Amino acid sequence: MNITHSADGTAIAFDRLGSGSPIILVSGASCTRGVHAPLAELLSAGHTVLNYDRRGRGDSGDTPPYAVEREIEDLAALIAEAGGSAAVFGNSSGAILALRAAAAGLPVTRLALWEPPFQLDADAPRRARAYVTELTTCLAEDRRGDAMALFMRFVGMPSGVIDQMRRAPMWASMEAIAPTLAYDAAVVGDGGLPAGLADVEIPTLVLTGSKTGAWAPAAAVALLDALPSGRHTTLDGQDHNVSWDVLAPPLASFLS
Repeated sequence: MNITHSADGTAIAFDRLGSGSPIILVSGASCTRGVHAPLAELLSAGHTVLNYDRRGRGDSGDTPPYAVEREIEDLAALIAEAGGSAAVFGNSSGAILALRAAAAGLPVTRLALWEPPFQLDADAPRRARAYVTELTTCLAEDRRGDAMALFMRFVGMPSGVIDQMRRAPMWASMEAIAPTLAYDAAVVGDGGLPAGLADVEIPTLVLTGSKTGAWAPAAAVALLDALPSGRHTTLDGQDHNVSWDVLAPPLASFLS
């Protein structure tokens, strides 16, 4: 494990694997860097991979108050560790963070995005506001388990599965990072596309699974309309919980 420090002094933990052109992996909501560890191993055959814990998770620190800009600064610190520029892969809400960082002008050479969860229907802003209101209440009352369960319901996980997870040994570690769900909610915002995408001129690959809901390809189409250098690839047989073995080859090829 390595440690770098963000602009506000927050310690950001990361693993460095392999050698070659650098790739930084940005995880999504409710995830530590352990989720991307198998993907990092696969990509390290031809790349230097930096796999990090976003602030407030795993071995990384946290410094209040939170702002999305602090997470962009965290990614800037990782890019500096990588040598001053790097390709970036973002997973789910981490894909939106990666997009926002690129739009902010960070030295990203290539950008790959797995199913950024843009919700473009007319009711999406209302749903987002309702979720944030309830999430804020859960966290203010230190009901971390309820906060994590709320997130899982919000993303469509069946209640029976959530109940099983709440009885599993891993649940305590998920409760520990529940406050960071508010961070991802801030990153995602009302579900619409962030500003500044027309300025993201770097090559960008948007990947979706053929078995994910209709929102994923709709988000990809909207992104391609907004990005000057975007392309879209569908991975057959995959849903939002993509197989790293399936994802790694097109990812490595594009990010080289």
